Amino acid sequence: MADTSTLVIVESPAKAKTIQKYLPAGYEVQATMGHVIDLPKSRIGIDVENGFKPDYITIRGKGELLKKLKKEAKKNQEVLLATDPDREGEAISWHVANTLGIDPQSQCRIEFHEITKRAVNEALGNVRRVDMDLVNSQQARRIMDRLVGYSISPFLWKKVKKGLSGGRVQSVITRIIVDREKEIEAFVPEEYWKLNLDLKKTDDPAVFVAEFHSENGKRLKVKNKEEADRLDGIVQDNKDHLQVSAVETKPKKQAPPMPFTTSTLQQTAYHALGFSTQRTMQIAQQLYEGVEIKGRGQIGLVTYIRTDSTRLADEAKAEAKEFIQKKYGKDFIGPGAAKNRKNNVQDAHEAIRPSSILNTPESLYGSLEPAQYRLYKLIWERMVASQMSAAVYDVTKADVTCGSLLFKVKGEVLRFPGFTKVLSTSTKRDNPLPVLEKGDPLDLVKINKEQKFTTPPPRYNEGSLVKFLEEKGIGRPSTYAPTIATIKNRNYVEVKNKLFYPTELGITVTDLMKEFFPDIVDMAFTAKMEDGLDEVANGKLNWVQLMEGFYDPFSKELSNAQENAQRVKLVDPESDEICELCGRRMVIKDGKYGKFLACPGFPECKNTKPYLEKTGGKCPECGGDLVKRLTKKGRTFYSCSNYPKCEFKTWDLPLKEKCEVCGNTLFQKGLGKRKRKYCIHCEEANEKES
Repeated sequence: MADTSTLVIVESPAKAKTIQKYLPAGYEVQATMGHVIDLPKSRIGIDVENGFKPDYITIRGKGELLKKLKKEAKKNQEVLLATDPDREGEAISWHVANTLGIDPQSQCRIEFHEITKRAVNEALGNVRRVDMDLVNSQQARRIMDRLVGYSISPFLWKKVKKGLSGGRVQSVITRIIVDREKEIEAFVPEEYWKLNLDLKKTDDPAVFVAEFHSENGKRLKVKNKEEADRLDGIVQDNKDHLQVSAVETKPKKQAPPMPFTTSTLQQTAYHALGFSTQRTMQIAQQLYEGVEIKGRGQIGLVTYIRTDSTRLADEAKAEAKEFIQKKYGKDFIGPGAAKNRKNNVQDAHEAIRPSSILNTPESLYGSLEPAQYRLYKLIWERMVASQMSAAVYDVTKADVTCGSLLFKVKGEVLRFPGFTKVLSTSTKRDNPLPVLEKGDPLDLVKINKEQKFTTPPPRYNEGSLVKFLEEKGIGRPSTYAPTIATIKNRNYVEVKNKLFYPTELGITVTDLMKEFFPDIVDMAFTAKMEDGLDEVANGKLNWVQLMEGFYDPFSKELSNAQENAQRVKLVDPESDEICELCGRRMVIKDGKYGKFLACPGFPECKNTKPYLEKTGGKCPECGGDLVKRLTKKGRTFYSCSNYPKCEFKTWDLPLKEKCEVCGNTLFQKGLGKRKRKYCIHCEEANEKES
């Protein structure tokens, strides 16, 4: 290769390939493949007595890469550090600069918030120094997490069992899930009744529903059957005098949503697409770094994906509005206000948006993988919708009187679709009522009485957990995916039907942490630490001072825990399996590769077996038990316990419920509003008949 004049260093090879095509002649791009320098794994690597000085070393396996980068740097007149535009990327640039002998305070740092030709050329014209405030904020986070992890984990090994870990954020997230489970267990349901009337006008067959509201002008909650029956009697006595006593129709606007932040993208992708936070971030990173587009080469399709901001660049808003006017008309152009919801949001980045609105999902359909296409479509639609006008509904509210009782009616009709024209995930509310006027007599079609019970707070799924963490200021959205993966891998929580349940181990560890490390598992304390890290990044706080304020009370908690905590004995749950060697009931244990069955007579009896979690369903091919299994990537599927004799397997959840027609196991496809129950036997029979 001929000598070049400028070496550009990025993090990933995919990003390097995309950037290279936009750079002029004389530029070469190399990738660090992530971090190259870090704290040692074998020891804590922090000198707490000397200003928390870190002992950085070259990451194992990165020595040859650094030699190559040094060689390439010597061949070039200039080196530009173009790692990701966040605190972690800034720290990587700092480490690379120090390793290559570059002064971090020289003009050596550029950043790309999107990987397009325009953005790359602008970055080349805005070279700056490495931002040491951002570096120190990342250093403080890394050192803080190392001190917590490398102190608490050995404590847990000693007091509970080997292989456990504790962390500044992971322990808080585990506690949140444990506390929610305890709320559910302590919840006492209360009875209440719903009383609704199916009504219609005498000259109109359309039936609408009125909900009970009050009696004699006083709001009344129906608590039991006796009360519901009493109100039922009043309706029966006055059913010939039902009439509309008040009607009001007003327009109501539904504002478009803000463009995506990291957190809202994770939440929406979970609910709309069923993507885990980890999968969402992996795919979004691919879209940011660049995807091969037919006839156009590798193109970065979205802006930087780690952001708390909903701000949009003026040129992006202008492009979107021009597109909206051509596609939908000027009435669909909105004010496009995209303000941040919090005052403390870091506004260095834009919201997550397409690098160009002209890259419509349809134009990319044949070039993207299905998951990439679905996530890109979500981002594209959200960005366009944010610049559109509000949806307008005509909302009609009516009062219906029946003797001393008042019932309420509400209906909505979409008058102008606004942003819902483009946003496929929006809920279009359309519940029309017949034309009602004050004094209209009404006919009673049916009285509906339904017993209900209050329900406990719901368990978290990934979407609701991410939303809660962001609201409480715990951790950073970009770290949610790996942290959630950690607490699952440590067996602190398990996922059933996409809901988080704490394990006995998770509850035990959390109770121990609450007793001896109350600050570490306190949400307010953790959020306060995040605020402190933000102040370091903004140059308002010295990072060593932050560390001193954190470490002094933590070290006292650690000393107290090591001296006073008693060892906790975990009891392995029993299974239904009997050990064929000694007759004992086998127990369920957690191993490196998941759960397994073991004889409690160890070490006298060393019998072990694979643990197969039964679903309650039966195999449609051989009648064996259907069990839960995991792919190598951790995705759940279901198969016959008689494998390999029977090779039946499915992604769909087997239910204990049986088909009313043929008596075989029902399966559930999808979750939430998208879930559907079906019977394999009946569907196959119907297909043959048709």
